Amino acid sequence: MVLRLSTLFLRTLREDPADAEVASHRLLVRAGYIRRAAPGIYSWLPLGLKVLARVEGIIREEMEAMGAQEVHFPALLPREPYEATNRWTEYGEGLFRLQDRKGADYLLAPTHEEMFTLLVKDLYSSYKDLPLSLFQIQTKYRDEARPRAGLLRGREFIMKDSYSFDIDDEGLEASYQLHRAAYLRIFERLGLEVIPVTATAGAMGGSKSEEFLHPTPIGEDTFVQSAGGYTANVEAVTTVAPDAIDYTDAPAAEVLDTPDTPTIETLVASAATVAPREDRPWTAADTLKNVVLAAVLPTGEREIVVVGVPGDRTVDLKRIEANIAGHLETGGEVAVEAATDDDLKKHPGLVKGYIGPGLTTDAAVLGAESVTGLRYLVDPRVVSGSAWITGANEHGKHVFGLIAGRDFTWDGVVEAVEVREGDEAPDGSGPLVAARGIEMGHIFQLGRKYADALGLKVLDRNGKLATVTMGSYGVGVTRALAALAEANHDDRGIIWPRNVAPADVHLVATGKGTEVFEAAEKLAAELESSGLTVLYDDRPKVSPGVKFGDAELIGVPTIVVVGRGLADGVLEVKDRRTGEAQNVAVDEAVPLLRELTAH
Repeated sequence: MVLRLSTLFLRTLREDPADAEVASHRLLVRAGYIRRAAPGIYSWLPLGLKVLARVEGIIREEMEAMGAQEVHFPALLPREPYEATNRWTEYGEGLFRLQDRKGADYLLAPTHEEMFTLLVKDLYSSYKDLPLSLFQIQTKYRDEARPRAGLLRGREFIMKDSYSFDIDDEGLEASYQLHRAAYLRIFERLGLEVIPVTATAGAMGGSKSEEFLHPTPIGEDTFVQSAGGYTANVEAVTTVAPDAIDYTDAPAAEVLDTPDTPTIETLVASAATVAPREDRPWTAADTLKNVVLAAVLPTGEREIVVVGVPGDRTVDLKRIEANIAGHLETGGEVAVEAATDDDLKKHPGLVKGYIGPGLTTDAAVLGAESVTGLRYLVDPRVVSGSAWITGANEHGKHVFGLIAGRDFTWDGVVEAVEVREGDEAPDGSGPLVAARGIEMGHIFQLGRKYADALGLKVLDRNGKLATVTMGSYGVGVTRALAALAEANHDDRGIIWPRNVAPADVHLVATGKGTEVFEAAEKLAAELESSGLTVLYDDRPKVSPGVKFGDAELIGVPTIVVVGRGLADGVLEVKDRRTGEAQNVAVDEAVPLLRELTAH
């Protein structure tokens, strides 16, 4: 059925929406694909739904081709399964919680691991039922603190999530690889460049995880690559730590007066005066910076943690967030932020600007916990035998020649600082180069975390109960649509790839005579009969300039103009991607357009 702009529920906008930060957000609203309902929440209009359906169709076809079967769960879920896995608490403030009229607790699902697990537990009982892969395309809800960038970071979004169920780890690996290959086909068909990178599992848990990142300057994720093929999200990069150093002959640490040196810069300048080196000048890399952080646990409790890092490096809170949970007595996601003045007041052992890892001014080694009572973690570069200048836990004093492993110890090692371009890849494949990207998909080998918590067991080949092992695989559907608009536009509007555009042909009738509209009407019917979808601008009394502007804004890649050339028996066919136009005889238009629009 021809879509007619005269009756289509559509109003294009000439001005950008005030809250739009990125091109995709700006253009999807202006072109009439979506409308803002609330922060991070959008209504889908007819054209937007058509593009969304095409994106979903590609995903659905590839999932079914790899053997996955589609199901559909409710978005409103009971509390109890999430209590069993502890995620009712672990999700913290990111979870939308509500109660029914009887006071029973529910949530709006941020993800559906529990429900998939319970469904399989309810219906399957033998290894003969496995392997199994199930998927759904469903709306998810997360209470983002700062929704932004339109569809790229919202509170309500559509995701394809799938789960594999296998009897053993070999089966999980096979299922994981099937999904990985399907994802690469999905993104190739969408025309969306992605780079698979090693990632952290975060609150999902599991032993192996990869993200599919679409490279773009507006991306929220930073990833790195080496010439030798290493790729990883910066949160998952493991530092190439130096070798331990023999400190047998190292001189004793010495506490020196360093007044007015609360920063690394002032400390380095003071060190040149109070303890000059003969071999080279002191640098920030010689200092140990002790940063006080607040780990906000899923319960809302704040645990104060001190992290020691080389003074020439900047702390990366996202990297710490991704790696600190294992050092804390909690599960789930942990938010990390700089400690506040109120936090510091509660711990008088922390002398702001002069914090050290536990050495007193009489050089007696007490250990971090005995001085501050806090958990002390260090960056991997702080290795046994390395010597540092660091705070002496007194105003105006620093310790010189403090030896790691001899003079102080730590509670754990955590990836804590930014990854720099030029850092060595952990696999030895060369220096790292950084880029930005949008996460389009994420795959996990979950293992038995959820099956253990919810009792998903089947009889194995020996007739004994065995816990099923699982994989989890997600694609951001609405995010993919936004990324496509972000990657395919110019200053006039969107330029959709053909296989996701809302129509195959955008037909524009220009002129005042009835013959133009009659000819366009006939062409629209013939195109539809030939199997093409048509968006027909049949609006009377609308200027050609407005119609052309809307056609370029909406972004169907093939635009056909029925206008002045009709008197000579020709139409104009314009390629929205290249801007090239050609005159085509009316009786040759349908076969040519079928050829041009073949996906």
